Amino acid sequence: MPLALLALAVGAFGIGTTEFVMMGLLPNVADDLHISIPTAGHLVSAYALGVVIGAPLLAAVTARLTRRKVLIGLMALFVLGNALSGLAPGYGWLLAARFLSGLPHGAFFGVGAVVATSLVAPERKARSVSLMFLGLTVANIAGVPVATLMGQHLGWRATFFGVSAIGVAAIVSLFLLIPHDRTHTPADGLKGELAALRSLPVWLALGTTVAGFGALFSAYSYVTPMLTDAAGYADSSVTLLLALFGVGATIGNLVGGRLADHSLRGTLFGGLTSLVVVLGLFPALMGAEWSAALEVTLLGTAAFITGSPLQLMVMEKASAAPSLASSANQAAFNLANAGGAWIGGLALAAGFGVTSPALAGAALAVLGLGVATAAYAVDRHRAAPPAGRERLVATHVPDHTESVHG
Repeated sequence: MPLALLALAVGAFGIGTTEFVMMGLLPNVADDLHISIPTAGHLVSAYALGVVIGAPLLAAVTARLTRRKVLIGLMALFVLGNALSGLAPGYGWLLAARFLSGLPHGAFFGVGAVVATSLVAPERKARSVSLMFLGLTVANIAGVPVATLMGQHLGWRATFFGVSAIGVAAIVSLFLLIPHDRTHTPADGLKGELAALRSLPVWLALGTTVAGFGALFSAYSYVTPMLTDAAGYADSSVTLLLALFGVGATIGNLVGGRLADHSLRGTLFGGLTSLVVVLGLFPALMGAEWSAALEVTLLGTAAFITGSPLQLMVMEKASAAPSLASSANQAAFNLANAGGAWIGGLALAAGFGVTSPALAGAALAVLGLGVATAAYAVDRHRAAPPAGRERLVATHVPDHTESVHG
């Protein structure tokens, strides 16, 4: 695998760290800025909103630039947003800085996935995407816990300055390792990029992402009360258990990338099916500490098996504008984050029990399987030759053969 993938993974590590570290810093930020924790929680939403808006927007407006320049520019914006977060004098400024930090997130992963696949042979495309995403999953194992401890002991502002330093390291890596390239813009520019998204298979692929990862976040958003109230873990143990989720996600990401190079569709269906099973077992396995730890690990594995296949599928369905479509898929991931958490919250509010968000997630995973099946049916229908052409070939070929041999 090319060393350039390391540069993409460093950028992904920084982005993954800043995305998830805010959850652990909410009490510190709330105390320092004299706001409530629910109000501080809007900082998480501001980042996610920046991802959803910035992913397709920045990919579209930078379409005429080389992808190398785009990646470096996006990481520079990432550094700026995190530095401003550390310098924010009040809540309003921090809210705006978190939104700014989220803007380059989706476009970086979207354009980065296109660059990663361009560096390898066709039979290694999914594996190259999984290696870029490796930075994101490793961030949940090492980056987020270390950044959280830094914020708790040195102040939350130090965390964002530290993340900015990771961003600077990523810029240097991108500059040194990513090869120079040419623009790959459709002939009619931005209009052509947007036209590539008017395809039903593209939207079905994006819908599979929303439903599949919505299933993950329906459960993961409420995994802490499941671990403490159902499994009986102490609050101090939750950080270690969430690191187990990161271990599972890393395993699933690597396995999914390798399998998808052999069978993209089979890996996707297998991953979604395993996610249905894992989520459906939550009420049973959350009854003991050892099985709860295993369940958290399996959740990360099952969910991230589908990450690389989904990213690659969207890119293939919009081959005329892969950067824009790939970035739109990152926006879909964050819509899944918000939507899954909302649906899981509805299950809790309805009084169905502390593990009910996982069962709601299992239903979403079934929906994801349904959308993926519909996408497969559309592909089969489009690939089948028209009936009229089949009849023409059937009648024409024997006549031609007879005339040759006659």
